[in-house]
Amino acid sequence: DLEASRRRLLSAQNDARQRIEEDLAGGSRAQLGVLRERLSGLVREVDPATAPKTAMLLGQLVVATDGAMDTLDGLAAGVYPPRLAADGLTAALTEQAAKAALPISVHAAGLGRYPAEVEAAVYFSVLEALQNVAKYANANSARVVLAEADDHLRFEVTDDGAGFDPQTTSQGTGLQGMADRLDTVGGTMVVASAPGRGTTITGQVPADTATQQQTPTPAPDPALAGAKR
Repeated sequence: DLEASRRRLLSAQNDARQRIEEDLAGGSRAQLGVLRERLSGLVREVDPATAPKTAMLLGQLVVATDGAMDTLDGLAAGVYPPRLAADGLTAALTEQAAKAALPISVHAAGLGRYPAEVEAAVYFSVLEALQNVAKYANANSARVVLAEADDHLRFEVTDDGAGFDPQTTSQGTGLQGMADRLDTVGGTMVVASAPGRGTTITGQVPADTATQQQTPTPAPDPALAGAKR
């Protein structure tokens, strides 16, 4: 049926993302690593006192190579983050939150592993929501809450920014993309905001517990306990 076709398509997309990430990490990055080692070797062999321009140029090339490797790492993580594949949603989102310029807290409890398409849908939706906060909300902080309830994996992204009126503000491509991504795995999303009161984006997807692998964690976060969506 249509729902099964959507899931197969999303699963194929996620598989392709992972293959691209592996190719970038194992191919292009490895080649850059070899280049950097060779350049570093030349730096050690050149005497800055007798060949200052050559030494300076080689040093600049090493720095440029480091930058290219960092850029490639960022691209690979954006395609399909290795941390998400290896350790799941909580670890991957906590890692991204630590890199953000804006203070972001991540709260999750009782979460194990979920099908790759479910984890990817939630991960990229939360990431898009946080990017919107950074770009438009003029917020001082943001909070991410993840929890499972009633066989659904739920997430909530809240900021203390300027907020907006959903009735008079058109839904941008970012929010629409989030809604479309969640829809492919049977999920939904709600945006609640008001001028001067920040924004809360809430989403949920079927957890598909038949394929879930539970990992022991502390007691559930009360922020979503008994929450109605």
